[in-house]
Amino acid sequence: MAKPFNHQQTAHCENGVVSGLLNHAGLTINEPLCFGLGSGLFYIYIPFLKINNGPAISYRSMPHSIFKDLKSLLNIKFIQKKFKNQQVAQQELDQLLAQGKIVGLQVGVYNLPYFPESYRFHFNGHNLIVYGTHNGKYLISDPVMEYTTELSPQELNTVRFAEGVFAPKGHLFYVDSIPQDIDYKIAIKKAIDKNCRRMLIRLPVIGVNGIRYVSKKILKWQNTLSVSKLNYYLAQMIRMQEEIGTGGGGFRFIYAAFLEQASEILSYPPLKEEATRMATIAEKWRHFAVEASRLIKNRNNPNASYQHLAILLSEIAEDEKHFFLNLKNIMKSCP
Repeated sequence: MAKPFNHQQTAHCENGVVSGLLNHAGLTINEPLCFGLGSGLFYIYIPFLKINNGPAISYRSMPHSIFKDLKSLLNIKFIQKKFKNQQVAQQELDQLLAQGKIVGLQVGVYNLPYFPESYRFHFNGHNLIVYGTHNGKYLISDPVMEYTTELSPQELNTVRFAEGVFAPKGHLFYVDSIPQDIDYKIAIKKAIDKNCRRMLIRLPVIGVNGIRYVSKKILKWQNTLSVSKLNYYLAQMIRMQEEIGTGGGGFRFIYAAFLEQASEILSYPPLKEEATRMATIAEKWRHFAVEASRLIKNRNNPNASYQHLAILLSEIAEDEKHFFLNLKNIMKSCP
């Protein structure tokens, strides 16, 4: 008899699916720990990639990198498969479900019928869990939704084989084995070090340099783009920050929760202080989004200007630079 599946709502789909699969398999792990061990906090501006005709900006590592980093760090074995044929992909899923397994799937968001229309856009890096079937439909646990739902075989095949950037190609994954002796203390130290290196990397569009780069880009857009197009770009930035995958502020709050949890696991109080600092930075990201929204909507706010937004973003870049430098230094003294 298959073990009953416990649906848990989380802030981000990849964290939710990976932690859901692992918890079901017997490893207790929550969303902040999953995100932190996956070194998920990031920032990248990709000038050559457009999403909905706007600039592509990510506040976390690339899709499925949290999953890859976490399983590698904890030595957890997952089975992953992609397919060229929808029928073969469906047969594989059906066989796994018949064996009592729950399965993670990568899907496109646009054609998910249970998503509100305003949240449907062409993004193929979404994740969900299929945990069974009922009356010819698949039982779906989408961690960003409050309740479980169902999809018909046709509906599920459509989103599994969505086309475009990051096309899922029927990608499925499930837990194969979990080590008995996971050392969270060593894992946390390695994960934090990796996240610090990623955010402090000396490339112009990545990490803290990427945040600073976009702050300067806003001023350039002001001189080269029409007001309508500039505002569209800003709206795109806000949407990616606050609505898509929890965005800038949301991911920073999750990382703050991870550091607080890490402080307890490692018995190292300085990490709790860093958690507070990261939460403050997260609030600044939210403030930036509010100010940008006011400017786009042309509300009467004397502080709302493109230059003001650029300054806010530049300040956030400096805050994150000092945060990760300090985090890197204090981890050298961690027992």
